[in-house]
Amino acid sequence: MGISSEMTREDSWAKRRESLLIASAYEEDRIRKSRECTQEGVRAGTKAAAVACVASAIPTLVAVRTIPWAKANLNYTAQALIISAASIAAYFITADKTILECARRNTQYDKSA
Repeated sequence: MGISSEMTREDSWAKRRESLLIASAYEEDRIRKSRECTQEGVRAGTKAAAVACVASAIPTLVAVRTIPWAKANLNYTAQALIISAASIAAYFITADKTILECARRNTQYDKSA
């Protein structure tokens, strides 16, 4: 017989921690603001990734059809890697910058209050 999931050490610590900590209105507001910042970062990152996908796909596909070296050396996998690398980089860079900028705004807002 094993130990039920309700009796595991991690679960008992989590329950004890939740019962002892009651978030204040200030902490709940900070948590809400951080979630809004994260959502804003995801939205901005998705938009940037879509733009980067189009901006990298068009030149890549044109190059593969017109430049002899690219036609000989860039197979479908290489083309997909070029396009996806640009999209992924744009997503993470933009999301990170947006989240940091939003957090900075919230910190300045908290100081002025």
